[in-house]
Amino acid sequence: MSEVAENAGLMLTITESAQDYLAELLAGQDDDVLGIRMFVNGPGTPKAETCIAYCRKADLEDSDLMINYDKLTARFELRSIPFLKDAFVDYSKDRMGGQLTIKAPNAKLPQVNADSPLEDRINYVLYNEVNPSLASHGGEVSLLEVTEEKVAILQFGGGCQGCGMVEATLKDGVEKSLMEQIPELTAVRDTTDHTDRSQAYFK
Repeated sequence: MSEVAENAGLMLTITESAQDYLAELLAGQDDDVLGIRMFVNGPGTPKAETCIAYCRKADLEDSDLMINYDKLTARFELRSIPFLKDAFVDYSKDRMGGQLTIKAPNAKLPQVNADSPLEDRINYVLYNEVNPSLASHGGEVSLLEVTEEKVAILQFGGGCQGCGMVEATLKDGVEKSLMEQIPELTAVRDTTDHTDRSQAYFK
């Protein structure tokens, strides 16, 4: 029988076979492992990746949602919860032993509103407005981090790396779009190594 977590709007299913498998893995871990932690890297972007990891004391976040299942304790990153809606975790045995599968249909979909984390709103602008225009030059830009001073640290890739027009692209395109739509930002910085010009669109 599957268990569906509905706490805090989290509609996520972990099947009984998946719980058995995860509980067996947890049983072999050290005492500092408290259960599992589920989160999405790069949520709301085409590069989103749904992850399940061992949760140690050092990994705990006060904002995590904790759910006690019959056979294990699971924690879910608060930021990831909208992207884990309708996620399905299952384990099926096969001739090679078995496989844990995670299906998260909403992980790559933008889940953005005025209350969304700064990172999610920046990624929304980058992936839905900026990158489609850069794609014509084979380029892209991604968010590395947002500093405590609310500075967006970016990295260009593809045809934008080492491109002779990248400074204009940053100032007149990317920075302008981000600063206009996300007024909390104080600055936008590019940390790309532009000495590598092997893929540059304009050399």
